[in-house]
This record gives sequence, C-alpha cells and structure tokens, in this order.
Amino acid sequence: MTPELVLLLLAGFATGFINAVAGGGSALTIPLLTIMSDANIANGTNRVPVLFANLAGLAAYQRGDSVPWSKVKVLLPPVLAGAGLGAWVATRISPDGMQRVFAVVLLLVAVSAVVNTKQWLEEAPSRLGPAGRAIAFFLIGFYGGFVQIGVGILLLTALVLGSGFSMLRGNGAKVVIIGTYTLVALPFYFWAGHVDLGLGVILAFGFSSGAYLAARLAVSKGSVWARWVLVVAAVGAAIRMMFT
Repeated sequence: MTPELVLLLLAGFATGFINAVAGGGSALTIPLLTIMSDANIANGTNRVPVLFANLAGLAAYQRGDSVPWSKVKVLLPPVLAGAGLGAWVATRISPDGMQRVFAVVLLLVAVSAVVNTKQWLEEAPSRLGPAGRAIAFFLIGFYGGFVQIGVGILLLTALVLGSGFSMLRGNGAKVVIIGTYTLVALPFYFWAGHVDLGLGVILAFGFSSGAYLAARLAVSKGSVWARWVLVVAAVGAAIRMMFT
C-alpha cells in the first residue's frame, strides 16, 4: 500500500471518529480525495465510506439503546427528499458558494455548544413545530446530498436545539438519518461517474472502525466530551469552508 493510501486510511479513521459524535470530519478526507482525483469525484467517493461508517455507528448506538426510532422515522421523509434533490444538483454545479454560507452557520453552532451547555446535554421539548421541522430537515438533507462536509454538525444542531434530543440520542438519530439519505444520494453520484470505488472502499475501513469506537465511547462516557469534539470539528470545518 502506498504512503498516500495509508494516509487516506488514517484520515478515514479520524473522520469516522469525529463524524460519529459530532460532524465535519469529511473536511479531512475531501482534500486528500481531491488530490488523488478531482473535486467532483471526491464529493461522490466520500459517500461510500460515509454509508459504511454510519452503519457501524448505528450498531454501536443501538447496542447502547441510544437510537430513538419513534422520533427518527418522522424526520426521514423531508431529509430523503432534500438529499435526493441536493445530490442531483451537485452533479451539475459547484458546491463552493454553499460551503461558504454554511461556514458561518458552523461557527454559530460552535458558539452555541460552548454557551448553551445544558441544551446540548439534556432532553428538552421540541422547539420546532411540524412545518418548521419538515423545512429544516429538508434543507439539511439537501445540503447533505449536495456537499456532505459539516452536515453532521447541522443535523445534530437541528436534533438537539430544534427537536429536543439529548446529544447522545441526537447522535444515535444522526447516524440513522445520514446512513439512510446516503442510500438515496449515492446512486446519483454513481450515475454521474463521480465515484472511485477503490478509494471509497479503502476509506470505508477507516471510517467504520473510527465510527464504531467513537459511538461506543459516547454511549459509555455520555455527551460531555462529545460536545467539545463538536466545537473543534465545527470550527475546523468552518475555517476550511471559508478559505478553500
């Protein structure tokens, strides 16, 4: 295995770990994939390990009884609709402009995670009504299908601050939602020829092992440490979105 592929495998492990408890980890792998291919193929190929990593994370969260299935299923339809549309659009235009808009959002998320500690750690009543929730998750689904980088942070924000999940159960819901919408988005990238399956499979090994470890730690240690992973990931993803 070449040094580049070893680096990709290690970056995949770190990405899977970060994504399982926060989000924004793809900011590590997308640049590497871009060097090895191009931006469009990087955006598509990254979906392969994302799918396997979220399946691995789901296994760990489910084992810890941290997946709120009854609440998750009502969020899937708008997310899936948005993801399909976003993936279709992404095969036709550049995601650069949208990344910069969401960079500001990610910085606000980081501030919220530091300031509003209690809201991130405890269950609370939902702040979004049915219509607001449908719109919010449709837009997040669109962004995830379109770009992917940072979508975990946006999704976790909507689940915790908007829908009243604790961070632990929000992470359990997040892996279900991302894994499901990736099944919808990935075929669009395959059809457009934007997937390098060889690179995707290598990344999948790293993503999956990192995601499973992080999810097991989240279940056993709770949400406090994961909140700081979220802050670091949000700031890192925002900086990359602003300047690349």
